[in-house]
Amino acid sequence: MVNLGEKLRKLRLDKGLTQVEMSKRLGISPIMISSYELEKRSPGFDILIKLSAFFGVTTDYLLGIEKQRTVNVHGLNDNEIEIINSMAEALRKKS
Repeated sequence: MVNLGEKLRKLRLDKGLTQVEMSKRLGISPIMISSYELEKRSPGFDILIKLSAFFGVTTDYLLGIEKQRTVNVHGLNDNEIEIINSMAEALRKKS
């Protein structure tokens, strides 16, 4: 099972960010980012919510309750959502 620290690190690296870059974008110190990734500290509710919004995942995903990542389609119309679904299906077939 992947823990919170590993998930945060993977999500950060997927965005191509260093801990310093991520900390600047979130308004959190780089030491805190490192502490979360190394699981020396756990983020509070406010930071957990901020992290989930930043990465476009649910808090349940970060906490290991939900196994799949989701895509935030808020503000998109039905046609745009269908395009995203089609792209995801094409990528699944490719691999």
